[in-house]
Amino acid sequence: MADAMQITLGILFLILVFILTRYGITWRIKRAGRRIINDLERLGAQGPDSAVDLPYMKKQLIKIGMRDFKPTAMQSLVEGGIVGVTRAGSIT
Repeated sequence: MADAMQITLGILFLILVFILTRYGITWRIKRAGRRIINDLERLGAQGPDSAVDLPYMKKQLIKIGMRDFKPTAMQSLVEGGIVGVTRAGSIT
């Protein structure tokens, strides 16, 4: 019986860790989205005529360091209609 309890507790622990990591990733994406919006407001990008290029949104050949959630946050902001992208690739 002790072995079955250990296996059950191990599985429950793994499920809990999975759920907590999902919440952590969601929180980091939301935080990156707020930073993008703050950067756009600070730079004065309020429409297509005042669109700006954000330096951290460019494709990088070599990814060094921690995971960057800004591209994922930008994609969700564009899909949600909060932020727009011009044909030239500038962000409004």
